[in-house]
Amino acid sequence: MNKRIVCLLSVSVLGVCTSCKEKTAETTGAPVAEAETAPPAAIGPIHQFELNDIDGVPVKLGAYSGKVLLLVNVASKCGYTPQYAGLEQLYQRYRADGLVVLGFPANNFGSQEPGTEEQIKDFCTMNYNVTFPMFAKISVRGDDIHPLYKFLTEAVPTHTGSPGPVTWNFNKFLIGRDGSVIGRYDSKVEPLGPELTGEIEKALAQAS
Repeated sequence: MNKRIVCLLSVSVLGVCTSCKEKTAETTGAPVAEAETAPPAAIGPIHQFELNDIDGVPVKLGAYSGKVLLLVNVASKCGYTPQYAGLEQLYQRYRADGLVVLGFPANNFGSQEPGTEEQIKDFCTMNYNVTFPMFAKISVRGDDIHPLYKFLTEAVPTHTGSPGPVTWNFNKFLIGRDGSVIGRYDSKVEPLGPELTGEIEKALAQAS
């Protein structure tokens, strides 16, 4: 009788130990899997927007998360139009470090962007060899302002500039790797000027 009780107790204890080992393996397995997965780049409010590129293809700005962005409202018949050349040089200088220049054609000021997307694309390619991403025409001011520019103009930059409407063609918004608005610059600020390049270099030095 006593031998039977001892046997039953031994089987019970063995079962409990086996169960504990299985549970321990299950609970310790998950953190290992998490550690092997690289954390995603930070997502900011700006990364939630989606717009059509100049060829009509939808683009989610989330594709640029972890990058430093320079958003510029551009026009083909403006006194500042030659800044296209500087913007392209800026893009080529810093793109390997994580900078992306984004061009947004807009006809809000003096009807200086009257063309179609195809005409704008041809103009930029033939005259300035633009290779940075260009988007379809949008409104950057007024009652029909695009939600992206509504967000940009209401944001409080962390470093330089103030909230308020876009004042003219070639205003510039600098966005950090985390999607925050770092600074905004008026049309007179040259793309390759130290005021802008200095802030770009600081932003590129930040981890995402």
